[in-house]
Amino acid sequence: MADRLVGVVLAAGAGTRFGGPKALARDDAGAWLPRACGLLAGAGCDPVVAILGAGAEDARHLLPQGAHPVIADAWAEGIGASVRAAVLAAQAVHADALLITLVDLPGLQPEAVQRVAARWTGDPSVLARAVDGGLPGHPVLIGGAHLGRLLATVGGGRGAGHYLDAHHAEEIDCTGLGAAEDVDER
Repeated sequence: MADRLVGVVLAAGAGTRFGGPKALARDDAGAWLPRACGLLAGAGCDPVVAILGAGAEDARHLLPQGAHPVIADAWAEGIGASVRAAVLAAQAVHADALLITLVDLPGLQPEAVQRVAARWTGDPSVLARAVDGGLPGHPVLIGGAHLGRLLATVGGGRGAGHYLDAHHAEEIDCTGLGAAEDVDER
């Protein structure tokens, strides 16, 4: 498939401050994991993968049809392990770009996801991220030309933020659309 944009939901953490795995979290609007997967699919991502770790067996049952689980074996090391698993999964399916979001952004609006996804025009050097009132947020868009270099820099608690900063990712204004409102406590 040409110009394959793979959607990734990072949902592996134990959520220790939250009180349990965020992959299993829900609110009055429903479970967060299928909501995040649906946002990516709605923005044109195919396939959508969920990076799971803590609570993975239960989280698998929350995945909507068409979303695929990927287990980050070293998930307990931090977000870097999840990003590493995402990049490796994307490379395995010959992704041209990744659109990554977090499971713990239950207020993320479809418009924010669509704004960032719209930057995907087939250019493998694309690098963009949502910002909300100047704060870096999600989703982030990472073109295929960056995947190998990104893989070499992530690990433990070090995700992709430093890479996006160092390579001057384009900032997509998503103020008021829930792009930087991650939930750490109940």
